Amino acid sequence: MKLFYFPGACSLAGHIVLEWIARPYEAVRMSRDSIKSPDYLAMNAGGTVPLLMDDGFALTENVAILGYLGDLHPEAGLLGDGSPRGRADVMRWLAFLNSDVHKAFKPIFVPGRFLDDAGAADALATKARGHIRDYLERLDAQLEGREWLVGERSVADPYLFVLLRWARAKGVHTSDLHNLARFFVRMHDDEGVRQALVNEEGAHALGGR
Repeated sequence: MKLFYFPGACSLAGHIVLEWIARPYEAVRMSRDSIKSPDYLAMNAGGTVPLLMDDGFALTENVAILGYLGDLHPEAGLLGDGSPRGRADVMRWLAFLNSDVHKAFKPIFVPGRFLDDAGAADALATKARGHIRDYLERLDAQLEGREWLVGERSVADPYLFVLLRWARAKGVHTSDLHNLARFFVRMHDDEGVRQALVNEEGAHALGGR
């Protein structure tokens, strides 16, 4: 099994889950140039990460990859309590993180997709931070009285961790969101999370609590 990743990208979520399920894997570091190479585009026409290759099966999109890894290893309990409702609850929050929160960062990361006037990028980013803050408040409320997003550890938690790292890096105000702060520390102190961070970014990544 191979995970193609880019440091700082959402592929970190799958990397963490691979550590949690203790599945042997190879992590393949990509760059802005290599994800557009003919060889990579032949596997993933979108030229994006993550890409998971498993015995000839090429899988893209975080939600699909995280669900697949959870289904491969039900003993890890990362897709709920084994009931349809438990799984749906995990997928509900995973979908929210992917389709709402992740998407809200796009105007900050790639303002050129939304603007012809580069001078308006700062105003657009400020607006985007407001939307992200609204979503994080909802997530903070969900974590009230819980250690994990759905009560028990799931594939949604690494995705939330990635988005919190982005929020901190991009100036979204989060210091008063105490449930998210506790969650971030818990994730950052997790052995599997720390191993994935070191694999992707080196030992210096462990200083970002």
